[in-house]
Amino acid sequence: MATMLVIGAGYAVYASDPAGRMRAVVENVGEIGLSAGLEVTEVVVQGRRNTPADLISGAIGAQRGDPMLAFSPEEAKARLETIAWVEAAHVERRLPGTILVRLTERTPFAIWQHNSRFAVIDREGRVVATETLDAFGPLPLVVGAGADKHAAALYDLLLAHRNVLERTQALVRVGERRWNLRLHNGTDVLLPEGQEAPALNRLSELQSRSALLDRPLVAVDMRLPDRLVLRQQPAPEQPAHPQRRATASTRG
Repeated sequence: MATMLVIGAGYAVYASDPAGRMRAVVENVGEIGLSAGLEVTEVVVQGRRNTPADLISGAIGAQRGDPMLAFSPEEAKARLETIAWVEAAHVERRLPGTILVRLTERTPFAIWQHNSRFAVIDREGRVVATETLDAFGPLPLVVGAGADKHAAALYDLLLAHRNVLERTQALVRVGERRWNLRLHNGTDVLLPEGQEAPALNRLSELQSRSALLDRPLVAVDMRLPDRLVLRQQPAPEQPAHPQRRATASTRG
């Protein structure tokens, strides 16, 4: 009877400390794994291209010699998916000693300029890198507040109008509601709010027919659907010619 009471008291203490109970379970599992020769011998990562290797290692949280059965694939997956580059992660144990990680990384879409800062973003506008921006090849430049979240839709429209896209240097978000196209020659194309598709159709036709975008213009204003306003470069001022002074010859 006394033995039963001691056991019962021990169980009550054990049940009142779930964290300690879990630690004990993990430690016991780890010890069992080590005694059976189940330890981490290899960590295989697939799908990594841009994610820093040290961030991956830290998120996995296991190294060679660790007890295999004490490793939690679910916890490692959750940590990996907090890394900016990682869109999704799959983690599994392959007994006796391999941890396999498959990453799906976010794809660099554009360079976003905002408040004099530059960052690489994906199509959803998530910042994935703020350094070595030239390491990702030529990317579209998008500028302004809100450009990060909305540029992909406009860029997809531009893909259908290569004669406009190849002359475009930046997609500029104005007032977080509409777009300007800044061309390589310095011209601004002011697009109408919510009517980008028909405006780009018209712009592409004008370019094909009359090379409108190759002219020395300050702006092409398309904000009104029934009107096209061209703002031309101001004519250079002519230098003023000094008036010749009339000279009178006097004979002495």
